Formats: sequence, C-alpha cells, structure tokens
Amino acid sequence: MADNKSDIYKTILKPSKEVLFKDKNSKFFCYAFPVKTEEDIKSHLENLQEQHQKAGHFCYAYQIGTENIVYRANDDGEPNNSAGMPIYGQIQSFDVTNILIVVVRYFGGVKLGVGGLINAYKTGAQLALEASSIKELTINIEFVISFEYELMNKVMRIIKEKNLNITNQKLELDCEVTISVRKKDAKAIYNIFDSIYKVSIKKV
Repeated sequence: MADNKSDIYKTILKPSKEVLFKDKNSKFFCYAFPVKTEEDIKSHLENLQEQHQKAGHFCYAYQIGTENIVYRANDDGEPNNSAGMPIYGQIQSFDVTNILIVVVRYFGGVKLGVGGLINAYKTGAQLALEASSIKELTINIEFVISFEYELMNKVMRIIKEKNLNITNQKLELDCEVTISVRKKDAKAIYNIFDSIYKVSIKKV
C-alpha cells in the first residue's frame, strides 16, 4: 500500500437498495447498511425481522473500525460457516468497513446443501455490495489546540494556510479550537502547534 493510501478506507454512506436472489425456490433478500456501533446493527436487524416476519434465517456479517477492526459473522441457524463467513468474505473482497450485510432467507422447500448455501449467501452479499455506492474516506485524527486570546491570529493563520478543518471552537479569553487532520499529516501538524510558545495541542 502506498503511503498516501495508508489513511484511506472504503465504506458506504447510505443503505443499499433491496436485492432479491433466488435459488431452487429459496428467496434471499440482500441488504447493506452503513454502521458505526453494535446498537446500529441491532436496530437494522430488528427492522428487518419486523419487515420479514415469515423468513427463516437472518444471516449477516459486519465490520466496524478503520484501525481497530471489530467483525462478526452469524449463520443464524444455517449449517456452520455456510452463511455468515461467505458474507464476511465479500466484505473483505470489496475492502469495505463500517458496514453490515444481511441476507434474509425464505426457504423454498428444496435443500441447497452446504455448497449451495455458501454460494447463495456469497452471491447475495456481492449483489448487496454492487447495489451500494462505495466511497473512499480518509482516517482523521482530532486535536484540541488551547491558547490565549492574543495568539488567535497566529493559530488561525496556520489553520488557514494548512487548510485544516475546524470541528469545534471556543474563542474567549482562553481559546480552544478542535481540528480534524488526515492521519498521514497528523504528526507534522502536531509538531507545528507544539513548537509555538504558549500553545498546547493534544489528541482528542
């Protein structure tokens, strides 16, 4: 991975449209959702269970995080590793994170066998990802810069010159500005502010 790519990750910002895949009378409804917490995941699963009350299986996989990765694959009653892991394999194949993929199955009376299930869940996850708009985002680090009011112009000039993104500010006698910096630039930006007398900078 080239250095300028080391702080870039791929994700989706809005849910995919519903995709339907059929195999031997079984119906597989496939979805991808952007998620950041376990609560987000629980809420999407509950909504789908409400929507598909007669479905037999809600198999899913998710991955959260850009550096400390958390993931899980769930077969929801299908044979071991025949559903959740094939779905998770597609998350890895598309190289996306902060994402939940759910494949909802209605059994159609004909058994697919483990090989058939692996193929169906893998295909379902792939279709959900292909129906999603995948975006590249940067991993950002937030710093709080603290300084006295008389240093405001100096600090603001650097922020403007370096084209830094301010996410929060409190400009009184004691000022605090929160900035968001791309991970690859973080060290250099930290050093600039750290070297100014009476200015302190710390990671959020």
